[in-house]
Amino acid sequence: MRTVFISLILICFLYGKTVGQESPLPHYIEDGLNNNLVLQQKHLSLQRAMNALQVAKSMYLPAVDVDVSYTHAKGGRSINLPVGDLLNPVYSTLNTLTQSQAFPQIQNETINFLPQNYYDAKVRTIVPLINTNITYNKQIKTDAVRLQESEVGIYKRELVKEIKEAYYQHLSALQMEGIYKSSLDLAHEGLRSNQKLLDAGKGLPAYIIRAKAEIAQIESQLAEVENNIKNSALYFNALLNRDADAFIERDSTLFLEQNQSLQDGREIDVSHREELLALQAGIAMQESALQMNKRYLVPKVSGFLDLGSQAEGLKFNQDSRYFMVGLTLSMPLFQGNRNRLKIEETKIDLAESWNRKAQAEQQLTLAARAARNDVLAALKNYEKSKVQLEAASTYQRLIQRGYSEGVNSYIETIDARSQYTSAKLSVNLSQLQVLAALAKLERESATFQIP
Repeated sequence: MRTVFISLILICFLYGKTVGQESPLPHYIEDGLNNNLVLQQKHLSLQRAMNALQVAKSMYLPAVDVDVSYTHAKGGRSINLPVGDLLNPVYSTLNTLTQSQAFPQIQNETINFLPQNYYDAKVRTIVPLINTNITYNKQIKTDAVRLQESEVGIYKRELVKEIKEAYYQHLSALQMEGIYKSSLDLAHEGLRSNQKLLDAGKGLPAYIIRAKAEIAQIESQLAEVENNIKNSALYFNALLNRDADAFIERDSTLFLEQNQSLQDGREIDVSHREELLALQAGIAMQESALQMNKRYLVPKVSGFLDLGSQAEGLKFNQDSRYFMVGLTLSMPLFQGNRNRLKIEETKIDLAESWNRKAQAEQQLTLAARAARNDVLAALKNYEKSKVQLEAASTYQRLIQRGYSEGVNSYIETIDARSQYTSAKLSVNLSQLQVLAALAKLERESATFQIP
């Protein structure tokens, strides 16, 4: 796209200031970024992802557990040992030969399989030696943190735009209130003038009725604007998580004009948009999952060490104490081809993610270009509204002078005032549209420096 540089008069919308004055809007944005409830929830989600990452890192460390068991049983399966039947004849023969009772008779034994009054207490240490899942899981959790950071950035940019638009809307409503009040004063002045003329026998009763109707119409419009002021203040304070009736400082420099340059036609870079960074983090997570699934044949090897004591009768001595070391190996041999199918499924998910990222890049680029075009159109409308206001102001003065000299009718003065009021409202609306368009362009091009 060819580069065209268009120098335009912009509205000072971000940090409009005069000497000795500073816009309160940056402070409101800072308050919103610090206090907004939805943003606080986003930060909690980020903290949860960071905690999950710490858990994934801890999987490299040994796991030490204490395992104590106590059992006592009676009955159940048993084995008979006929030791008496086997040894008593031998003992009798020995006693006869030795002419003594040195070899007493013994009873047959019955031994139960279930232990009685038995305990086993041990400290088991398990160390992962080979486990590729731990490495890839750590990488997935790292990318999950990046994803949540991008989500926080996305909402911050959207919140900044919403705060600006809400602030502009509130100030615009306040300006509209001033316009209607000024128009109402002129309408009351017209009623007084016509009443004096009627009292002097030079006026018409129809003009009095028309003046009262005009006042009622303006008062109705003023009531609607006052309601818009209240609602816009409520929404603005809600974004900042403030009291609903909190005072909103007016920025008297916001609608002042300054000469700035808007360079149009240059390609807008959206590669640093948080939306794309979030999608890229999701793609990285899926790539790590794919690599992890591909290594399902890599054996998982762990070492363990047991230090403990076991005995019946709660005995603890040199004979009850023991240690045991060993290795465990786990490796799948046959799982119904589920691992290969899982790999193919992950590949499809990854391809879909790349497709979504390409679509997002296209949509974000189009949105940024459209936002820039909206700014240019809003600026043109603003310039035209100023011309209309100047013409309406001149026309209103001429008609008012003609009415004072008896050349123009009162209906013409009402029409002139109506055109003048409409022109001022049009300028106000055009200013609001320019400010909103610039805020949207800033959002789409991600030019605001988020802390």
